[in-house]
Amino acid sequence: MPRDAALPPIDPALPRPLAVIVMGVSGCGKSTLGALLANGFGCPFLEGDSLHAPEAVDKMRGGHPLTDEDRWPWLDRLAQASVTAIQTHGVAVAACSALRRAYRDRLRDRIGAPVRFVLLDNSRDELLARLQNRPGHYMPASLLDSQLATLERPCADEGALILTADAPPTDLCGRVLDWLR
Repeated sequence: MPRDAALPPIDPALPRPLAVIVMGVSGCGKSTLGALLANGFGCPFLEGDSLHAPEAVDKMRGGHPLTDEDRWPWLDRLAQASVTAIQTHGVAVAACSALRRAYRDRLRDRIGAPVRFVLLDNSRDELLARLQNRPGHYMPASLLDSQLATLERPCADEGALILTADAPPTDLCGRVLDWLR
């Protein structure tokens, strides 16, 4: 992805090694912000959705929420992709729902480098509107309430930033980069 002229230049003072995981329920803007952050770091963006097993995608497409047993191998694949990105670029930027603390702990454990989470928060109504305007995505809007019920907001000891996702993505990106400095 070419660097966007609206983004600040890559700051060599940003910490490395580092994994930044943009988290939240479906439709919150994880992929948009993650791609901008990866662009700012000059590294590839890891789209967690692309690492789901085909059976898990079929399950979600059918309107069934994933179980922990569905998620553990997915989280491990994302962690391994993050490790590879850190080894190559010094930083990994990924989008992953990471709804429960246990999932975030597993990612931290498997990545083995400093991990910072960015939770994109928004109202149920806004999230529902976003999901209904995403034709062709396998995650149906009918699973939003299940995700909201599963979400465990990060605690103060988790190294997380919580942002309301109603600002322009480039503004959110700037806030994340400032926080990481």
